[in-house]
Amino acid sequence: MSALFRPLTIRGITLRNRLWVSPMCQYSARDGMPQEWHHVHLAQFASGGAGLVMAEATAVSPEGRISPDDTGLWNDAQRDAWAPLAAAIRSRGAVPGVQLAHAGRKASTWPPFAPQRGSVPADEGGWQTVAPSALAFGALAAPAALDAAGIERVVADFAAAARRAHDAGFEVLEIHGAHGYLLHQFLSPLSNTRGDEYGGSLENRARLLLRVIDAVRAEAPEAPLFVRLSATDWADGGWDLDQTTTVARWAGERGADLIDISSGGLVAHQKITLGPGYQVPFAAHVRRETGLPVSAVGLIDDAPHAEQIVAGGDADAVMAAREWLRDPHFALRAAFELGDDIDYWPPQYERARPRR
Repeated sequence: MSALFRPLTIRGITLRNRLWVSPMCQYSARDGMPQEWHHVHLAQFASGGAGLVMAEATAVSPEGRISPDDTGLWNDAQRDAWAPLAAAIRSRGAVPGVQLAHAGRKASTWPPFAPQRGSVPADEGGWQTVAPSALAFGALAAPAALDAAGIERVVADFAAAARRAHDAGFEVLEIHGAHGYLLHQFLSPLSNTRGDEYGGSLENRARLLLRVIDAVRAEAPEAPLFVRLSATDWADGGWDLDQTTTVARWAGERGADLIDISSGGLVAHQKITLGPGYQVPFAAHVRRETGLPVSAVGLIDDAPHAEQIVAGGDADAVMAAREWLRDPHFALRAAFELGDDIDYWPPQYERARPRR
């Protein structure tokens, strides 16, 4: 059995392999409610052999949405709409997960399918965005700096969303602390210029993330809890790998089970060096320095590469995205390519199973 197809157990939840579906926004919700598109989109990956299917960045409050068409978990109707999707993933042998998110200053934007770009005006369904400091992202509308009461609401919203996610049947929860969204905005000195207990030192800038981890863990004490972090801002003076490693260690001490390593997204002037697996060295560093399980993501689109990452000890799992969109049966194909005789080919597809 290849390293990629060895099961992994976290807090009593066993994932059948280490080739997972990364959360991918679909911008296809209505009032935060997932639609029939989401059901087919997510269930097909479970049929295709994924070990974990992570639902897209799902807002913990209405103002936490990236766009008006994002999914949410801020009310019970959304919880109930998610439940059959989580059940469909589980019935196909994969573990259902969801990423809990707040977009902060990158909220209230037009979805990528819209002809417009930038912030959505209030008279067209947009809203006032919030952030640690009143600093805009690129050409987006300026956010309002969160006051103490606003920060308390953020923590409470993550906790309530975690409870709803757990009740909907999601077995893995991920806190989104990357890609320039609210928790990342608090972490980075490029977006956080506060002078109170949430700004300045690394301990202060990490305070909100750690409080959110505490709150989510309290609501779902037995669930595997992941934290996605951007390892670097790819910009001078910003968040970097050393700070990521320190905060990852703190997250583990507060109950996080795995650190999902990505990068970038905080500032419009970032300069990213792209290439296959370009973020894997970040994941390997965090794994080596903290001893925590990590997942790697970013331009990993073939089975031998994914196997190399896991077998070489750079990561405990691979989160793929675009390759799952190109081939929703990526894991079934990868198992064949690596010579693994897995036992979870859907019987309905057995006649198409390649034989050696």
